[in-house]
Parts: sequence; C-alpha cells; structure tokens
Amino acid sequence: MPIAADFVKSVTGETFAALVLASSEPVAVEFMSYGCEHCRLLEPVLQEVAETLGAREAVFRVNIAVDQELADRYEIEGTPTLVMYSGGIEVGRAVGPNPSVKVLWNAVTRPFEEIAS
Repeated sequence: MPIAADFVKSVTGETFAALVLASSEPVAVEFMSYGCEHCRLLEPVLQEVAETLGAREAVFRVNIAVDQELADRYEIEGTPTLVMYSGGIEVGRAVGPNPSVKVLWNAVTRPFEEIAS
C-alpha cells in the first residue's frame, strides 16, 4: 500500500523560528498531539487544505507532547489549535475540532486575505 504524501510538515522548538517566524510567506501551524482524537479527525482535512494551498502558504504541525515549551510560549490551551502567522506575528487562531475543508480553508486563509487588503 503506498504511503500518502504528507503536506503538513513537522516543526520543533529547534526549527520553529527559522521555518515559521522567519518565513517570508504566510504560515499556519497546527498545535496537536498524536493522542488527540480530534487531531486525528482533523489530519486528513488539514492535509487536503495544505495540498490545495501548495507553495502559497506553508502548513506545519507542532506535537505539543514533544514540544511543550512551544505550547506554553504560544499559550496553547487545547488541541487542535491552528495559529496563523505572517511576518513572524500571529494574525489568526482557530481552536477546537472543526473537521471540514471549508472551515479550515477559511481559518487558514482569511487572516492572510485581510492583511493583503
């Protein structure tokens, strides 16, 4: 059975600043945990959104079970939490399980559309 492409890349405390905060492109970060049922339900939808966005925006994930310091620094109180960044600054946040492509698409792209206008 072929392995599906992973369009959502993992970042850690060591790579977060370079890949997220220093990015010249808009970035969405899912703070998640592999033990979180809602995160597992969200994964295929987030993969679809990330694949559709392609190179326009980057979509990353942070496993808060491994990188608790990042979760604390960005005040993540529950999973899944999507945080959108532009120019290293948080420009949007969506918390909780909303596993539909439309909801995620809006959560990920709306903050960047508002900045552009």
